[in-house]
Formats: sequence, C-alpha cells, structure tokens
Amino acid sequence: MSNQNYHNPVLLEEAVNALAIKPNGVYVDVTFGGGGHSAAILQQLGDEGKLFAFDQDPDAVQNAFDDERFKLIEQNFRFMKNFLRLEGYKKVDGILGDFGVSSHQFDVAERGFSTRYDAELDMRMDQNSALSAYRVINEYSEEDLTKIFYEYGELKNAPRLAANIVNKRQEKPIKTGEEFKNLLMPLLFKGKEFKILAQIYQAIRIEVNQELKVIKEFLQQTEQVLNPGGRLSLISYHSLEDRLVKRYIRSGLFEGEPEKDFYGNISVPFKKVGKLIVPSAKEIKENPRARSAKLRVAVKL
Repeated sequence: MSNQNYHNPVLLEEAVNALAIKPNGVYVDVTFGGGGHSAAILQQLGDEGKLFAFDQDPDAVQNAFDDERFKLIEQNFRFMKNFLRLEGYKKVDGILGDFGVSSHQFDVAERGFSTRYDAELDMRMDQNSALSAYRVINEYSEEDLTKIFYEYGELKNAPRLAANIVNKRQEKPIKTGEEFKNLLMPLLFKGKEFKILAQIYQAIRIEVNQELKVIKEFLQQTEQVLNPGGRLSLISYHSLEDRLVKRYIRSGLFEGEPEKDFYGNISVPFKKVGKLIVPSAKEIKENPRARSAKLRVAVKL
C-alpha cells in the first residue's frame, strides 16, 4: 500500500501505536512522504475513521491512496489548522509527524539534499519556493551565513566558513554541490570532513525550508487542534528539532519557564507519555538513516 522505496518509515510500529488509535477517530499524518505511517494508521481505522495527510513535495503526491477515509492535502504542515478547518474539522484525535528529509529526497541527486551527488544547489522541499540553497550560498551576507552555520549546523568554525564562501563567490557564483564541496574541504578537520559537511548541508537545508520555524508554528497549532486525550507522536532527527518538541511537550513554550499561578501550579497543554523512544539495533542495521531518530509522545490535557 505504501511506497517503501520512496521512504523507509522510521519507528513505524512505535509511532503509530503511540497514537492509541480509535477505529472511528480522526487522525493527521503531517509528513506523508511514501505513505508508510499513513498506511499503518489506515489499517487500524474502521469505516467511520478519517485520516488527513500533508505533504508539499509533488513527488510524494504520487504515493497517495485511493481510500474514502483518506485525503492528502498538498500543503506545508505549518498550515495544518486552516486546511483541517476547510475540510470541516476543528478537532482531531491524533497527530503524527516524522520530521526531516525523506529517503527519496536524499536519493534523487538533482534535489541537491545529499553530499554524495554533484547537483545544482537546490534543497527545496517545496519546488515552488523562491528560496534555494543556491540563493543562500550566493546571496546571503557573511553575517547571515555565519549565523546559519552556527545556529543550525552547530559549527564552531562558522565565521571562517562564511568568509571563505563570500570570497569565493566574488570570483564566480557557486552553482553545484561539487564546487561547494571543493571550496569547503580544505577548511574541514581531517578525518571529520563528511560529518562536518553533513552539518553544513543541514544548516543550509533548514534555512531554505524554514524547518525550525515551521515546526514551531505547527506545534503551537497542535494544542488547538487536538481533542482532550488526543495523542501527539513526533519523530525528530537532530537536536535542534528534538529540543523544540521536548520543550513544547514539557511546558507549552520553546524557551523560558511557564508562569505559575498563586498556588505555584503551572498550566501546560500536554502531558508526556512514557520515555523517549529510539530505534532498535535491528532497525538501524536495516535502515541506517534511522540511527538519529527520537520519538516523543504526549497526550493533550
């Protein structure tokens, strides 16, 4: 039913079981991709159940199911609440999110997500977006590039990387992944080149797709959209995403502490369910891209 070749769903059983699916419930998969998680949700839904999925990538649309209980909304999940309302649903019983880049996006060379291929600098999840990796690398100021590498790539040598990019692009625009890598390689610590390169690509990708901003906007909608007792099942792949999810579940905030009332009580929208879930050694062996995945589950109070 789902396209495993497009994207091998991570923590499939754990993430879907975390939703505690009711056969007649309404659920949302905000990261449809190859449809792996959606297919597993549909298997647990009865005839009265409903599943909405979101994906802005035109390639993912090819994987949509022909099922009356299912609807794929071709939009970024930052607009979840508005599009659910257009469908006539103000509240749902569970939301699943599998953040990050799909296997398909990494494996299609011309999308420019992977350090393995020489391709045009793109990295757009939404192919209609005006902002691409090319524009970030060739048009952002040295100050902005430094900030991106430092904040999104957690790179200590961010100023040096930014300065070298700005110097190089003054000779001619940096157009391809190969040109970009050749510029960066002499600046990277020996033996750690590919790890650092992945961090640089991650930083640019997060900026191009506004990934952390999107996750923040989405998380703030979950407390409005979920019914009391509704479940949130969220998979993150790097510390920046996971930190947002963890803090939001704990306090309903991304920074600072929630305010206490006169009696010292705090009002929070969610309660954490269980402990952090990570993939088994068996799953990591079968799907190495699962190794950094972290699943957090919460229930709406």
